[in-house]
Amino acid sequence: MNSISNDPLDFLNSGNNSGKPGGPHTDLVQQLLYEIIRVKELIAYYDSIPNGGGQLGSSILTELVTEAYTSLVNYDIILMRKYYDLLLNCD
Repeated sequence: MNSISNDPLDFLNSGNNSGKPGGPHTDLVQQLLYEIIRVKELIAYYDSIPNGGGQLGSSILTELVTEAYTSLVNYDIILMRKYYDLLLNCD
């Protein structure tokens, strides 16, 4: 089996301080993976809000991340772009 030289998660280990993918070789898959990772951190934040104050936000973001993963697995470019745009605007 040949080793893969173009790892889509390579931006996580690169010298880029922000961790955000960039440059001429960045593609939609890398950008979507970055946004999924970022939003999963937001979900952890919402889950940590006392007395269930972040439960609604957490459940909405969890659903978005689940759908984004599904679009990646199915390699549905249209849905990948849709969920990238949605995740990009999550706070």
